[in-house]
Amino acid sequence: MNITILKRQFRFSPLGLSLYVLLLALLCSLGFWQLGRAEQKRQFLQQQQTAAETAVLDLNRQPIGDVESARYQKVLVSGRYDATHQFLIDNQILDGKPGYFVMTPFLLDQGKIAVLVNRGWVPLGADRKALPDVDIKTEVKRISGRINQFPPVGIKLKGAEIPTDGWPALVQVIDSRVLAARLAYDLYDFQIELDGEADEGYRRQWKSGSTIPPEKHLAYAVQWFGLALTLTGLFIWISSRKRSEHTA
Repeated sequence: MNITILKRQFRFSPLGLSLYVLLLALLCSLGFWQLGRAEQKRQFLQQQQTAAETAVLDLNRQPIGDVESARYQKVLVSGRYDATHQFLIDNQILDGKPGYFVMTPFLLDQGKIAVLVNRGWVPLGADRKALPDVDIKTEVKRISGRINQFPPVGIKLKGAEIPTDGWPALVQVIDSRVLAARLAYDLYDFQIELDGEADEGYRRQWKSGSTIPPEKHLAYAVQWFGLALTLTGLFIWISSRKRSEHTA
């Protein structure tokens, strides 16, 4: 196949052209994906900064409607833990070790609605059938923490939101409506990550930054686009070289 561009002829095969276009599309898509990730990280860091500068929210006085807009905001709640009905989110990895997040309902003063409090991470024991002791030893009437979405899950399997029988109940994915039906009272559709210094908590390493900063994603994007440019230059050089050899 021959193509003339600016009075210069290039010769290449349909297979070579198809391979070039495929690789070029792949490299460019990876570059744009990294640009998207950089923007997401910028928004994530900006949202945390804005939340840190916002006044502490009193959940008893200011019910939350839009969870996303209140995400990472500091919050105070008065009430009591429902210590007899707790959930353990299974398959939570910390420092390469398996364990659970301890999710305890905290009933607000009126007792008609509760918020799930993530009290932290506990390790999986030697016997998986023996659940950790997550009893609350002291009376807690007021807690502080920050608002966040429920812990994410990579692949949601069918029935993962259904808790096991008994207490504490194991669950793979938090669905506030399913758990509210089990508890027989309403639940807010978000969690409170308990402050690191608060009583009755476990290991708490709440995400407070980004493992890979936006600048690193931009650098990756430049690399992918650079490879795409290099591929284009190489393709043009090989095509023109083949043409020169052919005419010789």
